[in-house]
Amino acid sequence: MTEFGGPEALHLIDVPEVHAGPGEVRLAVRAAAVNPTDTYARNGTYAQRKGAPQEMPWIPGMDVAGVVDEIGPDTDTPLAVGDAVMAIVVPEGAHGGYREQIALPADSVVPVPAGVDFPAAASLPMNGLTARLALDRMALQPGQVLAVTGAAGSFGGYVVQLAVADGLTVVADASEADTELVRSLGAQVVLPRGEGFAAAVREQYPDGVDGLADGSVQGAQVLPAVADGGVVSTVRGYRGEDAEEHLGRGIRMEPVMVRDYGQNRAALDRLREQAESGAVTLRVADVVPAAEAASAHARLEAGGVRGRLVLDFS
Repeated sequence: MTEFGGPEALHLIDVPEVHAGPGEVRLAVRAAAVNPTDTYARNGTYAQRKGAPQEMPWIPGMDVAGVVDEIGPDTDTPLAVGDAVMAIVVPEGAHGGYREQIALPADSVVPVPAGVDFPAAASLPMNGLTARLALDRMALQPGQVLAVTGAAGSFGGYVVQLAVADGLTVVADASEADTELVRSLGAQVVLPRGEGFAAAVREQYPDGVDGLADGSVQGAQVLPAVADGGVVSTVRGYRGEDAEEHLGRGIRMEPVMVRDYGQNRAALDRLREQAESGAVTLRVADVVPAAEAASAHARLEAGGVRGRLVLDFS
């Protein structure tokens, strides 16, 4: 974008060529996932945050897949030019995933899962790492119970699958149309989404659940599901501002920002392994030409997309 706005603010521009510096690799991008966070970057929501950079053009995009075409000097990486890779991008100004080439820290880049194409690989890094970070911050133990809202979405779906792999019991929300999808992800208990979710959780677990990953940011509405002394992982910076009564029950809030895992090569490579083993399912809703990014944003904002829309740069 050269100005913030609706989907129509996205348009093609030329930007200067970049090269891999020390500790970096450059990718020829083949695919970039479209995430809700990209729409907030586009419409100016993030620009209102204190200290947010204002320079234009602003290029969204937080995860990509492509081919390594340059390795910078003094770079410690097992990767080689020509390798098929996926990566997480922490965007800033013109440094975003929706571009044909991008230079990234080597620790943000790992091989694509075996047998996986570029669009599917591009759907994993940002949401997968956010889910991993959420679970790590909650630090629940095998056998404990985790509730998940937004379980049919990309973040929520990865939380469900990674939590099951961690040995947690998962109770998740779903619409009637998404119930079988959420069950297929491994949730042991699936309850109707919406205002009654917290009460339904308490019917199943009278003392409340040990943790909650609030992927749909329902905030105070779902906090009654959590036991005294439990833990809640949140996205979009929610810290329980409207939930004093629940914080008074000793509930610990853990807002997660994926940039904290932006150079966690071990965590990203573990996700690669779990995708290869089938513990994590990669879901692509559709692949669209990069030049049609505006239409992809409009589709995402209209709601109902299951899996990721992915831009094709090949």
